[in-house]
Amino acid sequence: MDSPIQTDFIRWIVFLPLLGAIVNGLLGAKIQKSLGKGAISVLACAPVIIAFGLAVNAFLTLKGLPPEKRFLIDNLYTWINLGSLKVDMAFLVDPLSAVMILVVTGIGGLIHIYATGYMHDDKAFWRFFAYLNLFMASMLTLVLGDSLLLLFVGWEGVGLCSYALIGFWYSDHNNARAGNKAFIVNRVGDFGFVLGMFLLFWSLDAQGHGSLTFREMIKWAPSIKDMTLWGWPVVTLATFFLFVGATGKSAQIPLFVWLPDAMAGPTPVSALIHAATMVTAGVYMTARMNVFFSMAPETLQLIAVVGVCTALVAATIALTQYDIKKVLAYSTVSQLGYMFIGIGVGAYSAAVFHLMTHAFFKACLFLGSGSVIHAMHHEQDMRKMGGLKQWMPITYATFFISVLAIAGFPPLAGFFSKDEILWLAFSGHHEVIWFLALCGAGMTSFYMFRQLFMTFYGKCRADHHTQEHLHESPSVMTMPLVILAIGAVLAGFIGLPAVLGGSQFAHWLEPVIKHGEHHGSHAAEWTLMAVSVCVASFGAFLAYLMYRKESLSPNVFVNLGGGRFYRLFDRKWYLDEIYQAVFVNGCLLLAQFLSAFDKYIVDGIVNASATITRWVSIVNGAFDKYIVDGLVNAVANVTYWFGNKFRRIQTGNINSYLYGILIAIVVAIYVKLRYWS
Repeated sequence: MDSPIQTDFIRWIVFLPLLGAIVNGLLGAKIQKSLGKGAISVLACAPVIIAFGLAVNAFLTLKGLPPEKRFLIDNLYTWINLGSLKVDMAFLVDPLSAVMILVVTGIGGLIHIYATGYMHDDKAFWRFFAYLNLFMASMLTLVLGDSLLLLFVGWEGVGLCSYALIGFWYSDHNNARAGNKAFIVNRVGDFGFVLGMFLLFWSLDAQGHGSLTFREMIKWAPSIKDMTLWGWPVVTLATFFLFVGATGKSAQIPLFVWLPDAMAGPTPVSALIHAATMVTAGVYMTARMNVFFSMAPETLQLIAVVGVCTALVAATIALTQYDIKKVLAYSTVSQLGYMFIGIGVGAYSAAVFHLMTHAFFKACLFLGSGSVIHAMHHEQDMRKMGGLKQWMPITYATFFISVLAIAGFPPLAGFFSKDEILWLAFSGHHEVIWFLALCGAGMTSFYMFRQLFMTFYGKCRADHHTQEHLHESPSVMTMPLVILAIGAVLAGFIGLPAVLGGSQFAHWLEPVIKHGEHHGSHAAEWTLMAVSVCVASFGAFLAYLMYRKESLSPNVFVNLGGGRFYRLFDRKWYLDEIYQAVFVNGCLLLAQFLSAFDKYIVDGIVNASATITRWVSIVNGAFDKYIVDGLVNAVANVTYWFGNKFRRIQTGNINSYLYGILIAIVVAIYVKLRYWS
């Protein structure tokens, strides 16, 4: 990694979508008006498809190199050279970023193609694709950045784009509010990210190796192993703050509340955010910084606990949802929890593997739900669906495959990736984490099959008008579904468990990720796989009894504990209410207090000072006017009076002057003789 191979094409993986965003953003309205939406589609999709081709080229180039030399770099120029901080504008492709760019451009490209059909009737077609291209460029900057600082630029870029896309239909207040919520919650996490980044640079700089370039940071990471700050290891504090940033982007407790509300955006946006881009950023960042996280076992324990709590809480909420997209949204939060369980137990490659497989079946599920919503005239309530299988066979088949994959049935992709995390948690002596994650897997199977049965099986509950117009989506929407479903079937085979020959995926990532592998007996691995499949089957069978065969009433579970559990899950553990009461209302109260302090204390002091000053000025004015000016005027008036009197003796008559002189001499002689003799 010290001597990456120089290239000059990686930049175009970022620049092409950026170019699409600029052209559509600046000229899209005119192009759409003069050439139609087809031209906008080409301008939006072609850059992403070409970027995917370049990503494949980068992957094949890496694959042809020995593992220790699999690092390509495209250095544009020196971005920052300030003191000990030197950062280049450079893009890096190594085995980890190669996986990410294939996922982002490949699945992102399919979502772009799908969106040309889904958004075809929208007037702001050009604006949508300008945002979508910019989102892609930001995410690619994030995963290709050669430094933590450039990663952060992409990190903020996807945050900005998510705000624009979630609130795309901004005339609706709820949509605009959801965009604001995503933006604000992510800023909380970003503050942690910045602290972590600064802390790492400061600690490395203190050892004489200040840098934010990944290869330099990793090289000198051992130098800060024994450093402490406020009695805590610096690396523990830094990784903790970085993880706070990851909880925002990857929707973990306590910052996951924005992701379900992000469903307010168009469905392709939901698919892009949940499958290929934004939510994967936190997992990618922690995997990229795995050397530092491996030096902080306390942080890893915290990540594992947060991950399993997130997986369980989100899964329980998904059990009660009826909005077809909300079920998938909470499913995403839950699956991200599994990825962080992998990070927490040191199984970084397994976490990235689940990220990759999840991208296929979750994108397929979201686009499938979009296909259903499109056919149902924008109806999203599953209680008003049912029986869609007969009208939408392609959507149904691909959705069914993806449900099997996410539920963890072999040999689909989700089985291999989720089971790898469960196995590594168990073999790493995290039995409690494994058991709780297994319970979450059972719930995942239940709520996904519940969604499948309520949407595609049974009698259609849509109104007569809707049923008359039900039809399969056009090929531009179903073709991506088919490709993604194929991926959901095949992608898992590159990460086979050790008992079936070992994971090629983990082997591929070894030049970047070298930690967290555990070993156990094949018998134990077979047993855990069997347990996992049994749990998934039980969840699916329970959903079948309730929502397909209808021989078991859901009320049996709804009424458990007097309905307290159902209400708790249905109200999303009251997290929104708690956040509203603690943070939103707390901030409002604080703002009101500060406003009152400013109004009555600060302004009061200022106004009192002004009043006193005013009165002092009045007194000063009166003193100046009536005393000082009065004395001056009195002197002037007396002088004037005497002058006026004496003026009368200046008659110009010589005789008068002589008489006056004579009188003065007589008086002077008299005085001399009378007083001075």
